[in-house]
Amino acid sequence: MTLAASTAVSFPILIEDLTIRYGSFVAVDRLSLAVKPGEVFGLLGPNGAGKTTTFLCLTNQVTPSEGKASLLGCDLATSFDEVKARFGYVPDVENHFDEFTAAQNLRIYADLYDVSRTRIDLCLEMVELLREKNIPVRAYSKGMRKKLLLARELLHEPRVLLLDEPTANLDVHSTELIRNIIKQLASDGVTVFITTHNMQEVEQVCDRVAIVNHGRLIDLDSPTGFKARNTERVVDVTLSREDRHERISINLADDGERRQLARLLESEIPVTLHTREFDFREAFLKLTGEKYN
Repeated sequence: MTLAASTAVSFPILIEDLTIRYGSFVAVDRLSLAVKPGEVFGLLGPNGAGKTTTFLCLTNQVTPSEGKASLLGCDLATSFDEVKARFGYVPDVENHFDEFTAAQNLRIYADLYDVSRTRIDLCLEMVELLREKNIPVRAYSKGMRKKLLLARELLHEPRVLLLDEPTANLDVHSTELIRNIIKQLASDGVTVFITTHNMQEVEQVCDRVAIVNHGRLIDLDSPTGFKARNTERVVDVTLSREDRHERISINLADDGERRQLARLLESEIPVTLHTREFDFREAFLKLTGEKYN
């Protein structure tokens, strides 16, 4: 095995200098990412940042203008047929057979993937749709239809799972359910690559997250790493004097202000302290200079 092939296998998802153009418009601009086995990796960015185009490339719906992408060691430009049965893709737009029941929908895909139909009930139970399996999909809510997409892609037990906005249109309970499924899949060694607009989701489920904008990689780190680098080391202090409340902010990175805080704490003036929490939205704005929506 060549060194390049060995590297590709060690990273179930490998994107190398990927560029995708639509005419003169550059949707993805020299993007490089390497996703580890059993990792939940998030792709975060504003609308038009290149997230969906990257996923379209990973599912062989768009051809790279330059660079390459591989899944499980297979170059998608030359070996897609070899890998297509080994990964799953849950798009943001559903494509069920509405006149069929959930069970009938999954039977079609079980037969396509040549897996036992016994997995149908198991996958429906995972997403809490087993009780509704004989109801036509046209009667399903948006959230139920979303969960059915995931059940379908779990049938063949993929080693890589691509999820485009996995909890969009889900209620609080279903959102927690899907996040727990993602965590369990990762613990079982499945590599999960998600796009999301949900900052809380990034913090809860992702091992690492890449922020992209205008098709380019802006930053990449773990949620903890982003937090450590972007949390303000500031304490908001309220002094309760007899006739009024006085509010000041103390920068803990400044020696003089730290000494000022120590003196306040030693004084007899009642003091209330509030630390500033990490805000992923603020970190995003700082990195991209753009609103997040």
